Amino acid sequence: MCIPPPNITGSLHLGHALTVAIQDAFVRWHRMRGDQVLWVPGSDHAGIATQAVVEKQLWKEQGKRRHELSREDFLKEVWRWKEEKGVEIYEQLQALGASLDWDRECFTMDARSSVAVTEAFVRLYEAGLLYRDRQIVNWSCALRSAISDIEVEGRPLPGRTDFCPPGCPSPVSFGLLISVAFPVDGDPETEIVVGTTRPETLPGDVAVAVHPDDPRYIHLHGCQLRHPLSGKLLPLITDPAVQPDLGTGAVKVTPAHSLVDAEIGTRHRLVPVSVIGEDGTMVAPCGDWLQGLHRFVAREKILSALKEQGHFRGIQDHPMVLPLCSRSGDVVEYLLKNQWFMRCQKMGEQASQAVESGALSLNPPFHQKKWQHWFSNISDWCVSRQLWWGHQIPAYRVVGKEGDSEECWVVGRSEAEARKAAVELIGRSEKELTLERDPDVLDTWFSSALFPFSALGWPQKTADLAQFYPLSLLETGSDLLMFWVGRMVMLGTQLTGQLPFPQVLLHSMVRDGQGRKMSKSLGNVIDPRDVIRGAELQMLQEKLKEGNLDPRELQIAAAGQRKDFPQGIPECGTDALRFILCSHGTQGEDINLSVSEVLNSRHFCNKIWNAMRFILNALGDRFIPHPTEELSSLSAMDTWILSCLALTVGECERGFLAQELSLITHALHHFWLHKLCDVYLESVKPVLSRSPQAPGPLQTLYSCADVGLRLLAPLMPFLAEELWQRLPNQPDCTPARSICVAPYPSAQNLEHWCQPELEQRFSQVQEAVKTLRGLRAMYQLSKARPRVLLQCSEPKEQCLYEDFLEPLGTLAHCGAVSFLPYNKASPQGWAQASLNNTTQVYMELQGLVDPHLHLPVLLTRRQKLQRQLDSLTAQTSVEGSEMMQRERKVSSLLVELSKLDQATSHLQQLMDLAPTKP
Repeated sequence: MCIPPPNITGSLHLGHALTVAIQDAFVRWHRMRGDQVLWVPGSDHAGIATQAVVEKQLWKEQGKRRHELSREDFLKEVWRWKEEKGVEIYEQLQALGASLDWDRECFTMDARSSVAVTEAFVRLYEAGLLYRDRQIVNWSCALRSAISDIEVEGRPLPGRTDFCPPGCPSPVSFGLLISVAFPVDGDPETEIVVGTTRPETLPGDVAVAVHPDDPRYIHLHGCQLRHPLSGKLLPLITDPAVQPDLGTGAVKVTPAHSLVDAEIGTRHRLVPVSVIGEDGTMVAPCGDWLQGLHRFVAREKILSALKEQGHFRGIQDHPMVLPLCSRSGDVVEYLLKNQWFMRCQKMGEQASQAVESGALSLNPPFHQKKWQHWFSNISDWCVSRQLWWGHQIPAYRVVGKEGDSEECWVVGRSEAEARKAAVELIGRSEKELTLERDPDVLDTWFSSALFPFSALGWPQKTADLAQFYPLSLLETGSDLLMFWVGRMVMLGTQLTGQLPFPQVLLHSMVRDGQGRKMSKSLGNVIDPRDVIRGAELQMLQEKLKEGNLDPRELQIAAAGQRKDFPQGIPECGTDALRFILCSHGTQGEDINLSVSEVLNSRHFCNKIWNAMRFILNALGDRFIPHPTEELSSLSAMDTWILSCLALTVGECERGFLAQELSLITHALHHFWLHKLCDVYLESVKPVLSRSPQAPGPLQTLYSCADVGLRLLAPLMPFLAEELWQRLPNQPDCTPARSICVAPYPSAQNLEHWCQPELEQRFSQVQEAVKTLRGLRAMYQLSKARPRVLLQCSEPKEQCLYEDFLEPLGTLAHCGAVSFLPYNKASPQGWAQASLNNTTQVYMELQGLVDPHLHLPVLLTRRQKLQRQLDSLTAQTSVEGSEMMQRERKVSSLLVELSKLDQATSHLQQLMDLAPTKP
């Protein structure tokens, strides 16, 4: 298994911590089962993000821009930054206890990855899957580079919204529809009105299109229109892609700045006109009056010109989705560029078919619908990026090739190989050829999609890949990372000839306690180390200042932190964080995680620690453990707790096999807290205080500690290791050097411990304990240990309690427990309660309770409850859930009132039995 390679510029947050906690739990579980496990660590070079960080640092420290250095010198600066700053993520992974094979650490820009990337590019090119063409791409003007579809974030706008894009001198209004008139040539009284949200692209219009069957425009088919700005003639064309029911049913066609328009332009052989440059300013074809202006400054100037020339027909709010670059925050432009593209349709069909046939399973299954939708609508992938940091494309342009206006490109694993390809292609000697390597680099997703394969030495070690991913790949169910999984399936299947892995497990997304997506601008992104070690509010605020937030975002984020963490974040520890992350159902809805939950998990860790301290103290220095299979001379309580432990082992095993860790955390929490600590340890204390001690309880305590800690180890590795190492070793047995390689408990091996009937019997004993504790609370018997009598009308019912009389008294904080024959009258002055239809319980009160003092307390409490009941019954009738909720409250109050009446009656009996004062 490989870790999804995080960006070296980033810092892991709690969402990444969930991925690590899940992966590490499965890795440790398999390792304890004796499987050979390889978990490969690594990081992604993050082309755009890393280059941006280093450029900022270069400007801050040296006052230089990237282009003031040579490419080689700039890359040296990047590598220097990577060695100094790019290790933070590894420190976080180690703090989270990730048991990765650190000797195999990989980086998507190391030599091994470079070989794989180059080989993949050449093979895909030779297979006809990579080609160079002039097409519309997503362009970030701030980055001066093409970006991937997944790096385009759509921001929904309800209407007019003011926003200041990077590099723009003033805020710009988006979410507006501008209506523009295109006069019909030769008929100045007739015009066609089109609506546009991007008036800055008007200079690039080459036609107006309508649907061929739209009756409003049939009489104008074949007409020429005058461009409202330049006056040039444009054809009115008909195309079925136009939707006549939207707006006026007429659309402007700008093939150089719209993917849809480019397709229309291709069908009608229209020549595209580019009017926006790579830097986001207007270029020459738009005219001197606009050339050089920022595109959104030009927008306002164009609107003014339309109004002056009488072609402006109105403006209105228009709900829309504004495409933003997730890396820079700039508005994405669609530009016509010469780039390298990968044909994805065939590979997409293979990925889709793999899921459809069951060869690749997605878990949870509801992700299959999104998977199939993606691959049924996949388009060719632009893999070129206009950066210096990244894998430079192994393609070369043949310079000075005569007789052909088109560019000639060759591809090779080296320049020498590319030269040979050029000689064969052109038929000239190598000395006559000049090659220029493409300065662009490959999209980071290209190398990250190859990461699992290059990590094992592909292409040299192809055979190893057949054994890679015998476990599940674990990742978040976000679009970004599902995109990565999809790219891996496509490239892996194409390059290796086999499906790279049979399963993908997609877990939920972690949100904050309020259900908000974690965002730096909200101040709710939490470094896992701050939860593990604790962090003061001042330190959290300083971390915000180190980020790239603008002043307004910084102010909002700081306020959010002060509200969420007024006292900072308390120290919780790694084990508590991992356990609570895994405790949420990871195969369903998003996880809302608050620090208070992690703190509760820390309290659970403390409970385990204290339980083990008690057990180790009870075992002492001379205890010699026996193998778990040889336990004998066990009491009913010993048998019960071992049965509970065997059940827990089975539940944990099922949880791992079902890949649902919340089943495991629930089982472990229930066993340690509610079975071992709250019940068994409390019940066994009187037994351990006797001399000589019976061997059964000690052996049982050891077995619970040993097996229980091994169950915890995959989820709580540090706590489990520390405590397990303190347990005494079995004689004639070489212990494992660490709990992480000790055998994970097997349900099959402990099947002889299972006693479901005994567990069922003891559940009734626990109900008796609950009833007796309720009576103690009712009569405020805080220190007294009253005697208890059980009266059963059925002999088999009495047998149920016989083996548990001592633990019943101990757990109920009572004195001796004995039986009252069923034909005997109930004792006078004892509290009484029904356990069921056949069993009554009596608790001694005489001499332990002063009825004169306690009766007024009960009467006051009864009056309070009666007022609550009267208030509920006086309310007007309601329906549905509110009515059911009110009925439950009424029923609960009636039960409490009945108990109070019964207690009052018992106290009155005590008063009647008391001797009369002289």
